[in-house]
Amino acid sequence: MSDPVTVVGVGADGWAGLSAAARRELRAAQVLMGSARQLALVPEPAAERVVWPSPLLAALPALIASHEGRRVCVLASGDPMFHGIGTTLVRLLGPDRVRVLPHPSSVSLACARLGWAADQVEVVSVVTRPVESVHTAVHDGRRVLVLSADGRTPARIAALLARRGYGASPMTVLERLGGAEERTVSGTAEDWSLPVAHDLNVVAVECRATAGTAGLPCLPGLPDEAFEHDGQLTKREVRAVTLSRLAPVPGELLWDVGAGAGSVAIEWMRGHRANRAVAVESHPERAARISRNATDLGVPGLNVVAGTAPAALAGLEPPDAVFAGGGATVPGVLEGCWEALRPGGRLVANAVTVESEAVLASWYGRLGGDLVRLAVSRAAPVGGFTGWRPMMPVTIWTATKPVPVESGR
Repeated sequence: MSDPVTVVGVGADGWAGLSAAARRELRAAQVLMGSARQLALVPEPAAERVVWPSPLLAALPALIASHEGRRVCVLASGDPMFHGIGTTLVRLLGPDRVRVLPHPSSVSLACARLGWAADQVEVVSVVTRPVESVHTAVHDGRRVLVLSADGRTPARIAALLARRGYGASPMTVLERLGGAEERTVSGTAEDWSLPVAHDLNVVAVECRATAGTAGLPCLPGLPDEAFEHDGQLTKREVRAVTLSRLAPVPGELLWDVGAGAGSVAIEWMRGHRANRAVAVESHPERAARISRNATDLGVPGLNVVAGTAPAALAGLEPPDAVFAGGGATVPGVLEGCWEALRPGGRLVANAVTVESEAVLASWYGRLGGDLVRLAVSRAAPVGGFTGWRPMMPVTIWTATKPVPVESGR
């Protein structure tokens, strides 16, 4: 077996900041790979130098394979296993083929400069994701570190905070951390005056909500008014119960079929950054609305499929959970969802009409599971008094797909 690929973390101080072990690895390398900026930080060794192609991910397997049998060293910014190339190489080659020599990450350096406890800071990377991903980390009194995509990211974050009602939040941009030209720029989001920072920067935010700004909790059951909708919305109380039945686990994939405003898929993804979801909606206007809601509520990565189930389900990655909020009476919808569901996955279907309730009762009779009828009333004015205004009852069927028993056991 050839030597493992060695990944060396390097800071803005370049060669001077490397450990003795890191320098030995670089001197022994026959091939040195990295970005043009990273390669320029390391004057030694005199190995063959390879600048990363663009796009990198698609070209990486062939690039590594082309140097099989040679000692390959890869440069990474800071800690290679923290949003870095190290994790990509481990996925590609396996942990036994990759050796990592980390450098302090930009998060460690930023917390050291600010005097922040690293274990009490929310870290969000927008290097390869939309800046709206920051939304889920913004809560009054919390500290957030954002790994920027480029020099324009700080101004975009400031604008986002101001729109959310967090314009009073102090912001600090830390440029070229660890280098001789390290610089810090501070201000508040609403008065931010630095249009473009150095591309190598981290943004620190102390979240402060202005008076009257409503919070957006992480637990299921956001207020209905948090979503743009035309009435096709799983209401707050029913949504909270539905999500408890879907039982999201970090890293799992949800299908939200007949998504309406996308509220269930959005709250599924807000529960954990690793959660993924596909929202399937047949009405183009609603599909566009789902995308806007996802962006405004901090999960711009929601995959919105504009199409009619069950045809629109073809070719989608098998889900770990499915929510059928509508369309139970459409032939093939529940059948398609159940068939695609991974073993051990959960199917939750809601019904508000007698006809759709009958369909769920039939499935319950065949597959079992759990059948619940939920009735909710909200207080509302009745003349000069207050009375209860009932919402339409909702029937919720939940079933877990059996895990096949292996033969011979």
